[in-house]
Amino acid sequence: MQHRSRPTPKALGAGAALSLALALTLSAAPALAAPPGPGAERDPVPALVAGEGTAAPQLVTGLAEAAPGGAGEAARAHLAAHPDRYRIDPAQLAELAVERTAADRRTVRFQQYHGGVPVLGGQYLVRLVGDGAGQRVESAGGKYFTGLTAPTTAAVPAATLRRLALDSLTDQRARTAATAEDRGPVVLPGGAGRLAQHFTVRSTDPATGGPLVREVYVDAIRGVVALAHDARSPYRAADAGTGAARGAAAAAAPTGPAGEPATGSAPDLLGRTVPVNIARQSDGGYRLVDLTRPATISTYDGTGRDYREFGRLPADALPVTSPGPDFPAATGTSGATDAHVNAGTVYDFYRDRLGRDGLDGKGSPITSVVNVSNGGRPFPNASWDGQKMVYGNGDATHRQFAAALDVAGHEMTHGVIQHTADLEYSGQSGAMNEALADYFGNAIEVTARGIAMTDPGAALLGESLCLTGTPEACAGRRLDDRRTTVDDYLGAGLELDSGGVHLNSTIFGGALWDLRRTLDPLTADRLVYRALAEFLTPLDDFVDGRNAVLAAGRSLGLGRAELRTVAAAFDAHGIRAGWQSRVRTDSRPLLRGAMAPTGPAAGGGHWVMGSTSGPVGGAVPLYTGSTTAPSTPTRLSPEDERIHGWAATDGTSAAWLAIGLDDTGTWGTEVLTRSLSGGPVRSLFKSSAQSPVSVQVSGTDIAFVLTDGDTGRSRAMLSHDGAPPVELPLPEGHDLVPYTSSSLSLRNGLLGWLETWTTGESTVQAPTVHSIAAGRTTAQYPVSTANGAEAPFLDSPTLAGDRLLWTQTAPGHPGGGAIRSGALNGSGVGELLPAGSPLAPADLAITATDRAVTFQQRGDKPADGWSNAALPKLYQLPVTGGTPVRVSCNRGTQFHPAADQGNRVVWLDATTGGSDLVTRDRPAAAC
Repeated sequence: MQHRSRPTPKALGAGAALSLALALTLSAAPALAAPPGPGAERDPVPALVAGEGTAAPQLVTGLAEAAPGGAGEAARAHLAAHPDRYRIDPAQLAELAVERTAADRRTVRFQQYHGGVPVLGGQYLVRLVGDGAGQRVESAGGKYFTGLTAPTTAAVPAATLRRLALDSLTDQRARTAATAEDRGPVVLPGGAGRLAQHFTVRSTDPATGGPLVREVYVDAIRGVVALAHDARSPYRAADAGTGAARGAAAAAAPTGPAGEPATGSAPDLLGRTVPVNIARQSDGGYRLVDLTRPATISTYDGTGRDYREFGRLPADALPVTSPGPDFPAATGTSGATDAHVNAGTVYDFYRDRLGRDGLDGKGSPITSVVNVSNGGRPFPNASWDGQKMVYGNGDATHRQFAAALDVAGHEMTHGVIQHTADLEYSGQSGAMNEALADYFGNAIEVTARGIAMTDPGAALLGESLCLTGTPEACAGRRLDDRRTTVDDYLGAGLELDSGGVHLNSTIFGGALWDLRRTLDPLTADRLVYRALAEFLTPLDDFVDGRNAVLAAGRSLGLGRAELRTVAAAFDAHGIRAGWQSRVRTDSRPLLRGAMAPTGPAAGGGHWVMGSTSGPVGGAVPLYTGSTTAPSTPTRLSPEDERIHGWAATDGTSAAWLAIGLDDTGTWGTEVLTRSLSGGPVRSLFKSSAQSPVSVQVSGTDIAFVLTDGDTGRSRAMLSHDGAPPVELPLPEGHDLVPYTSSSLSLRNGLLGWLETWTTGESTVQAPTVHSIAAGRTTAQYPVSTANGAEAPFLDSPTLAGDRLLWTQTAPGHPGGGAIRSGALNGSGVGELLPAGSPLAPADLAITATDRAVTFQQRGDKPADGWSNAALPKLYQLPVTGGTPVRVSCNRGTQFHPAADQGNRVVWLDATTGGSDLVTRDRPAAAC
């Protein structure tokens, strides 16, 4: 994983979007149930669940109110007739879909708009039962965000927004090959909301050669990345999502070639000959096209071509063909037979068992492409891309991925989810997306194969893909792993497994699977499907999912004993309101739910950080507080609508950047400073053309790096004793190293920076110490490359004690980066942490006091998938060298550390699934 970003506050916002991106959890926070009334212990279905951060309720059940007329009109009229109950403006709702889950049941799904711009995850549902004059509202709910006042016209030029989206890819090689598809404006919910431009950014992962797809939301008022996370799959279609996009995805799907229904045979991957439904063509040939169902099922052979060629089916692509009705052996070895038969089995499950006509509920064509590779290399993967299934060609230990019925069911269920709840693929909502796909994938397989729920293999997913090893060892997941929120939830930043969508899926999926083992399986399937189709909305979390399943149970007519069984299944997996407060941690919280554009700064017993935890809308104020004792955060930044962050503090004052529109309506970046004890906010520098970064403060000195957007030249600027900043001179031909995450360090009249120049055929990078009083370099440690060789990556110059520290990473970043140091008097270089260490921090920034240096270990995805051990953790070692020890034993991701005093460090911690600012006074050591 690379964390390199351009040295501009706009791009640093992209590179540091990890914590601010967790703003999704602001609108998907645990729902608050109404206080239980008498007898509530006997009725686990909540009558009312209040919305979090909104006046509109999350769920209202137990209704029986007349609603005659067409479904959409009746639902809208119902909401309009009860403004005090729902606090919804029906004029801000657009009908998204009407889902008929039974002959007399319809769910009207509305999309929320703000000033004509869709609100991310803003969906409200009204459930109707009966027909004609007898039609009535049974329940309603969802997420409707009140209090939105965000502007709806972008202030940042479209070209700049696109560039910022591309810059969100932190690896230069990925950026070079990237494209950004503009998906249009969207309002991000929470407080007053934020106007953002949504881009789907596609590239190739330089480390693996595999697909890299990110959903990126750029703040269209302030010019920073507000939210970024991985797409649901490598092939997620750009037009899959909400409103008109859903219709576009269906319309763009292959229509299936004409022909006459026929039957034939084909070999499968196990060498058996099986019957297949096919289409006879007018020329007498046959195609692997099933015309016997309302949804035409077509299967294509990718013939080992690269998966990228099938984002859209090539115009000349045809389904698998045969001169006669008995298809040749290649149809089996490619996986086409299995994919074709499995698609029919999945369709039949949804139609016959759940009453759903195809993935979109409208009988639209179902298409599979099998036998694709990753640039000619093995591709052990499968995916729903928003329009079709794509199956990889396996590898030395896995069959063609089309072989597994549960995998086919899983991927096709993602298509069902897309056309129903469309759960956002990040954090808890993304984990539920995966959990529901797992549940139905396994339910389809055990039903079709006649496997008993008591069979130990029933809960395994993908075990039939194994060529070697036991099914248990080969399975991708198992739904009976008994994981719980309190004991096992792994909070992760959105750049790691999209916030833990696979890491945490079996917590929710396990509760659903327990229902299938304790209830009648058919009842369980109908229950879970109804929750998906009628109750869930895109930003729902685990507790919302619990409430949705319980409410679906009541609507199905489950008795109280069965509903208590449902509640008990969720209780057993720790899915209940307030579970986060029961997660054990060994750190001390400083600020709960911190939604920060960058990490904190610390020094002198104080922290400083921009955070949306306060009562604000799209703005991000800067706060400060004590690191040594409980304190109420104090606002440092002025009352405006800008994003304040990228701060530094020496414990007495703070300096930081403010980005956005100032009071004159001009967009730009400003360097501000203020005493932590109060007083006026002073402006040191302001520009809409040049981008200051890496602000540092020490006593009366404030320094920052200024980069010219046109020339790319970087230089150090210094303000002494309140004077306007001046450029610090460098030798002719010298410049500061660009594209580093931390470019400057300031302490006790010394500056540390990274300097670069060329000499003949050589390029030199040098960690450098500059004396402000002497006006000259006092120590330098050159690293030279020649003859066009790729240079190592140097980053994070940090003054600590009597040394200058920095990280140094080899070209291509194998084994991560070393932490090196040199004495301030210019004497020899030492290595605090050698390259190749299992804890190597790659090019992440380090932070240090005179006593200790703290770093975040690298977080590369291991070959066997993410785990708690693989998620980035913080380590600390003496500045003089030694053995690194864990700062904290908390689960999940620990990120953005800031050293304070001694061994004390503050950081952003994702243990409980959000982003808390926490601290420890000393390392936890052994965990």
